Amino acid sequence: MSPRVVTAEQVLRSVQDGATELVLAPGERLTPLAHDIAGERGLRVRTAAAATPLAHTGHATGSSPSSGRPLPPLRHVPGVDRIALDAFPVDLDRPAMDVRSRDVVGGAEGLPMAAGVLSLREGSFPWTLDYDEVQYVLEGELHITRGTERVVGRPGDLIAVPRGSAITFGTPSWAKFLYVTYPADWGGS
Repeated sequence: MSPRVVTAEQVLRSVQDGATELVLAPGERLTPLAHDIAGERGLRVRTAAAATPLAHTGHATGSSPSSGRPLPPLRHVPGVDRIALDAFPVDLDRPAMDVRSRDVVGGAEGLPMAAGVLSLREGSFPWTLDYDEVQYVLEGELHITRGTERVVGRPGDLIAVPRGSAITFGTPSWAKFLYVTYPADWGGS
């Protein structure tokens, strides 16, 4: 897989969203124009450190006490609330909502669950979950509707949505949230 490239448009969006720092994953890079705009707009750009695996020599350093198999390494992802997001991988037929997401950890790291960040602008879209999901609102106002139930999440709020729920994600203006799913492979539901 080729490294992800952050464009000038993404840098401008980060600045418009009030970001003061852009954290690139190891291997990501800025286009030359994006680099210039970040400097002109005072957006600090840094690369997150790669995770450092633990030694797998015993329970205290990374083996499962029940199976004795090595555990996946700990993974530290700094600045998750400021990472650049990609276009949502599923066509929702709602381009004005500018739905963007970024999976941060999951099955590729040997975990049975996944976590990432999603943002959306004014509007709503339907979604059916074949996994359990918890959403922690970072910015804006997130509306989750299921049948006649409606929950409004604001920064610092947590919303739990059980597997099998047919919901609507929505916002009157803007929302950005951290999601955690179980199992890890939520993609394309």
